[in-house]
Amino acid sequence: MKRRHFIKNTSLSGIGVAAVSPFINYLNLSEMGNFDPVCIATWSFPNASRKAGELLTAGATALDAVEQGVMVEEADIKNTTVGRGGAPDREGNVTLDACIMDPSGKAGAVVYFKHHTHAVSVARKVMEDTPHVILAGEGADQFARQQGFKKEDLLTENSRDAFKEWLKTKEYKPIINIENHDTIGMLCLDSQGDIAGACTSSGLSYKMNGRVGDSPIIGAGLFLDNEVGGAVATGMGEAILKSVGSFLIVELMRQGKSPQEACEEAILRIIKQNSNYKEFQAAFIAINKKGDVGSSCIQKGFSYMEYRGGKNVNFPSKFYH
Repeated sequence: MKRRHFIKNTSLSGIGVAAVSPFINYLNLSEMGNFDPVCIATWSFPNASRKAGELLTAGATALDAVEQGVMVEEADIKNTTVGRGGAPDREGNVTLDACIMDPSGKAGAVVYFKHHTHAVSVARKVMEDTPHVILAGEGADQFARQQGFKKEDLLTENSRDAFKEWLKTKEYKPIINIENHDTIGMLCLDSQGDIAGACTSSGLSYKMNGRVGDSPIIGAGLFLDNEVGGAVATGMGEAILKSVGSFLIVELMRQGKSPQEACEEAILRIIKQNSNYKEFQAAFIAINKKGDVGSSCIQKGFSYMEYRGGKNVNFPSKFYH
């Protein structure tokens, strides 16, 4: 999308919002009765969105659907950015970040998590079985073992071989839209009109030891308000963290913007904050309480999955640059 058109469209949407009361009553949407279930997820992960979408169609809750959906990618060792088989850090350790939110606004997350494939499931246990929101590192691993999760070696033969190859040059330069920095983020709207979300990642390939991105941070990688909608992010976590983009999108939707308008505004904020925006990718997807969907990114090439009415489709996102 050309810059002048992007800005023009965003400006026009802002004019429309001015006439909308900031006190929109989203609660009345909960009284609409049956909703048409929808699942959206970042990138082209059709197996994950199909799993979640089929669960929703069968009557599952949004929370169960997002957990089961992203678990598909956590277990896929061919996916080098999520779960087992993810690319390691510069010390050769695979470290995972994940979070989950339920319709009530409760949240759980794990960061710098080393020894268990399904980080999202441990994050859910943090949410449901502890008084905390985030557990990190050794404490997160200890908690997982206490909850019965089996300790695993997340470094597969292929990821170990790739790491040895990387050590020859130790070049650290994330490539736009190449899967060394992306994430699976997912949002589900169930038949009761409830929204839940999850986000899970092994983070930047060959990152510094201890680095944590946006994926497990509530408000950055994921945020939702069941009265309004939700948003998830993917791409360069450092830029997304600084913008608190997912929270921003939900607040913009609360003020009356569509998911598409809100995502575009969040991308503009990142561009304003980062003069080097042409060198990285950042992207958002969002859904509101009515099931309307939006997506925007900096660079061409990002896409998202949408499962609705039995159809599982990958859509290219609108882009800025």
